Amino acid sequence: MALPEVVSREQWLKARLQLLAEEKELTRKRDALNAERRRLPMVRVEKQYVFEGPQGMVTLAGLFGDCRQLIVHHVMFGPDWDVACPTCTEYTSEFTDALLERLRSRDTAFAMVCRAPLAKIEAYRAGRGWAPTWYSSYGSEFNYDFQVTLDAQTGHLHYNYRPEPGLLGGARSTELPGASCFLRDGGEIFHTYSAYARGLDHVDFAYAFLDMTALGRQEEWEKRKKVSR
Repeated sequence: MALPEVVSREQWLKARLQLLAEEKELTRKRDALNAERRRLPMVRVEKQYVFEGPQGMVTLAGLFGDCRQLIVHHVMFGPDWDVACPTCTEYTSEFTDALLERLRSRDTAFAMVCRAPLAKIEAYRAGRGWAPTWYSSYGSEFNYDFQVTLDAQTGHLHYNYRPEPGLLGGARSTELPGASCFLRDGGEIFHTYSAYARGLDHVDFAYAFLDMTALGRQEEWEKRKKVSR
């Protein structure tokens, strides 16, 4: 890999100011996109999804805990796999208690879900010290409905909002990465957003996760919360 060109301080400053202008424009576009994401319509979740976790069976509503929002990270770990996807493993190792607490401070819960049975999940995560609770959706339609399992036999072939049968690579089924966001309003749950593939590349810290949700970063909500204490 070639190193950057060596220039004078004046030349560097000129190039840096040009790049700064582009960075600011990107920030403005990102903020506008985040605002548009918060205005995205939402869909009522009609199905009763049930997951298995370390404490037993739990519904989708149960994954919220006492939070109003929920982010589900879809892990690539199929029921017939012995281990999870290596890239997913590396990525989820960065989900710390501090990150989860930052999300909870914005009324947002976080959970990992995959189709592998709970026994395989527990065996795989043993000793790794992962903070988030990991749930099995084995036997439910959750992964299919949120397009992170492709299956030729069942006709579930959409990924990232388009048909992608080529991703099967000759296999009958496969698991793919993604994240889905949900909002609870009273007794109802709504699906607000999902991102897949390269759409997850920037999601590696609390604000990036919150930017995917319907309520966003909620800075004003957090300020009011601190004042009321």
